[in-house]
Amino acid sequence: MTTLPDRRLLLVHAHPDDESIGTGSTMAHYAAAGAHVTLVTCTLGEEGEIHVPALAQLAAAEADQLGGFRIGELTAACAALGVSDHRFLGGAGRYRDSGMMGMPTNGHPRAFWAADLDEAAGQLLDVIREVRPQVMVTYDPNGFYGHPDHIQAHRVAMRAHELATAEGVAPAKVYWTALPRTVLEAGMSHLTASSDNPFDGVDSIDDLPFGTPDDQIAARIDGTGQHAAKEAAMRAHATQIPADSWLYAIAGNFGAEFMGVEYFTLAVGERGPGGGPNGWEDDLFAGIDVTAPQWAVRLPEQPGHDLADPASAGDGPQRAAATAGLR
Repeated sequence: MTTLPDRRLLLVHAHPDDESIGTGSTMAHYAAAGAHVTLVTCTLGEEGEIHVPALAQLAAAEADQLGGFRIGELTAACAALGVSDHRFLGGAGRYRDSGMMGMPTNGHPRAFWAADLDEAAGQLLDVIREVRPQVMVTYDPNGFYGHPDHIQAHRVAMRAHELATAEGVAPAKVYWTALPRTVLEAGMSHLTASSDNPFDGVDSIDDLPFGTPDDQIAARIDGTGQHAAKEAAMRAHATQIPADSWLYAIAGNFGAEFMGVEYFTLAVGERGPGGGPNGWEDDLFAGIDVTAPQWAVRLPEQPGHDLADPASAGDGPQRAAATAGLR
């Protein structure tokens, strides 16, 4: 029998690389602290742009092999973050990257955007039953910035939580990724003179599809100690994030706050004790008794599903956004 750690965190992301860009520091922070971190990725990211010229023919319109290649990138990213439990929703290739909103790819027969909500939520429910996470992280109703797969990931995660609640196995808390307006304003100001400014032409943060008022933020996770792990995970996604991306410039010059610290709103559950001038939580598990009986779980060891080995984890039951690699 395999006994999981007392603290268990589940993250639901749309494409490979979303986990590293949006929550990489948080994932590495909790993994390093001994928590069990489970990542569920909903698609293979088949419609992503390719920033490695030698791999250009893997694109969807050509060999259509990018999704398979990105499995390897995600495996390497998870290893960098110290995350050993990763699954694709419904198995690798069950759901396809839908592309940007309004694109013909939204109508692909396997497009995640068109997935049956209860079927997809049932597949995520299987993971919740198995792992019994106390905390789940996903996107807000707009998918952070409006990508159809991000929106669908939100819907699937929240529906799975409803189903899990009916069974008495739901995570105690659900957080949505967020970026405080003050942090966004500081980042925009820092990049004003950059030759690779993703906010070029944006006059106000009100023109962006993301940015959360500070008083709506519930948690601030300081993952600066894992900043290098997050950057390594991002570099593992080489097809999606150019080697000279502005993200790495921030990592080198402004990384402690903009890259190493991640923020969340609390969608479900009771807010735990916090600190600092805003009273934000500094721990997603704040206020949860992780040793309570309802969280007890022991998993039978299964051949081919080594929770210590990302490679064997198995498949388990626009400019600012686009240039940031937000796909």
